[in-house]
Formats: sequence, C-alpha cells, structure tokens
Amino acid sequence: MAWLLVCIVLIAIVFDYTNGVHDSGNAIAPLVSTKVMDPKKAVIMAAVLNLAGAFLGTEVATTIGKGIVNTDLIAADLRLILAALLGAIFWNIMTWTLGLPSSSSHALIGGLMGAAIAYQGWHTLNYPNIISKIVVPLFLAPVLGLTGGYLLMVLIAWITYRFKSHKMNRLFKSLQIISGGIMALGHGSNDAQKSMGIIALALFFSKAIPVFEVPYWVKFICALAITIGTATGGWKIIRTMGNKIFKMEPVHGFTSQMSASIVILFASMAGAPISTTHVMSSSIMGVGASRRVSAVRWNVAVSMVFAWFVTIPASAVVGALFYYAVRLF
Repeated sequence: MAWLLVCIVLIAIVFDYTNGVHDSGNAIAPLVSTKVMDPKKAVIMAAVLNLAGAFLGTEVATTIGKGIVNTDLIAADLRLILAALLGAIFWNIMTWTLGLPSSSSHALIGGLMGAAIAYQGWHTLNYPNIISKIVVPLFLAPVLGLTGGYLLMVLIAWITYRFKSHKMNRLFKSLQIISGGIMALGHGSNDAQKSMGIIALALFFSKAIPVFEVPYWVKFICALAITIGTATGGWKIIRTMGNKIFKMEPVHGFTSQMSASIVILFASMAGAPISTTHVMSSSIMGVGASRRVSAVRWNVAVSMVFAWFVTIPASAVVGALFYYAVRLF
C-alpha cells in the first residue's frame, strides 16, 4: 500500500502538470493574441499567479475528495484513485495533441466516477453532490461566462463609444495585464485544488491522515506542479483560444478575462470544480457575439462544445478501463 500511495502522489503531480500545460491558454491566450504581452512574459506571469491562487482555499479539493464518490462504499481501494488519474491524464494528452480546449477538471471527475462504477457499481456515486457541484455548474458556468462577456462588452462599448481607437487600445492594453493576472489567480484557485483533493483522499484511504484534510505539503507540491505546467505552456490551445474563435483586440481580451475571472473565483469559494476552459472560451464567444454574431467562428465553437460534453462520459469509460487493467496487477 505504501508503494501504491507513493505512485498515486507522483501520478497526481503529473496530472497537475498536464493540467497546467493544458489550461495555461485560459489566462494568457487573449494577452498573446492581442500582442499586449510577449508570450514568455505572459507565461511567467500566469505561472506565478497560478502558484499564489493555489493557496486561496481548499473548498474545491473537498468536493473532489469527498463529494463525488461515497468514500464509505469503496473500501479505501487505492487502485480506484490510480485508475482515475491515469484516465484523466490519457484524456488530457489526447485533447492537448488535438488542440481541443477540453476540461482537465471534468477529465479527472469522469475518471473518478468511471473507476468507482467499475469497482462496485453505480451506487458508489454521491448523486446529490454530483448534481449540485458538478452537473449544474457544468451547464451554468459557460452560460454565465457567455452572458457575462456579452453584457460587459456592451456596457464598455456604451461607456467608451466616444473614445478614439488609439486611446482605447492604450487604456485596455494596461487593463488587460491586470485582468490576465486575475484570471491566472482564479485558475490556480480552482484547478490546483483538484489534485490536492485526490492526494488527500489517497492519504485518508491509506490512514496516513486521521481525517480528510489537505496537508500543507500537498498544497505546495500541487501548486508547484501546476505552476511548472503553466510555465511550459500549451501553445496549440493558446492558438485556438486566442485566434480561432474570433479576432480579438485589447478591449475584447480584457472583457473576456474579467467576465471569466468573476465566475471562476465565485465557483472556487462555493467549492464547485468548474472548467476554467469552458468559462474562458464561452466568455470569448460572448464578447465576440456582442460585436456581431458572424464575428464568432461558430464551427470552432461547436467542436469545443462537443468536447465539453463528451469529456466526462469519455474519461469515465477510460477510467473504468484503467481500473480493470490496474486490478490485474
């Protein structure tokens, strides 16, 4: 069990790293695409603020660790956690290779659900929590991102309609650096906690900790892993988020980042492990649609939405398959 626990901690760190690589585009794609910041400087800023955001709370970690599966029904089986992580990493790598901004969060959630079902059936899932903390935010967060981006862009356009274009660009280039920093902080506050919850659950199952809680050293290594992943950068997804949905200017980058950041930070406080990818990309769509509906490349948006809804069931199947494979050994 000790070796299996070490293995789970190491793989959780790898997942956190792939999360940082996969989701780094959320915070810095608008900054890069509008040429407000040099890509390397933007990545470094996002990495530092992801690290800071990871220490803002443990509400999301608690949801991941105790809110998805009924811990009293899965007999402290560490193989289940290992399979969930392997399934999530597999899905992250596949969607990263394809350049699809899918959700690392939902990949982990789906992997955990699939492994639990494979272990002992559908009754192992905590349905009230899954509905309130996973399913409802899955639908609600992108809607809030889209409508928030649309309304905030309309408001800014109304306030600044007398501004000349060069004055607008100068103002929002400065503001976009601030909004990008807030977005990176929000990303760290939500995404880094997912691996914290998985590691804490493994420690609790193995009786390394008497009650479910997130030790400080777990917070630190998860924060560090997602920071290194962010510093590595996921350039394929940055191109999709920054250029392929619609062509952004600094005002659009600022608006989409602020809209998404508000949704993400509130979700983190509520303990909802939402997808920062979903919120950011839907916010960009809302901002684009405020100009004109045809400004958004809806064919790209449709493929992204398809990836959103496929992620949980697909990663659940992969998590179940990995559980059957791990059980053989």
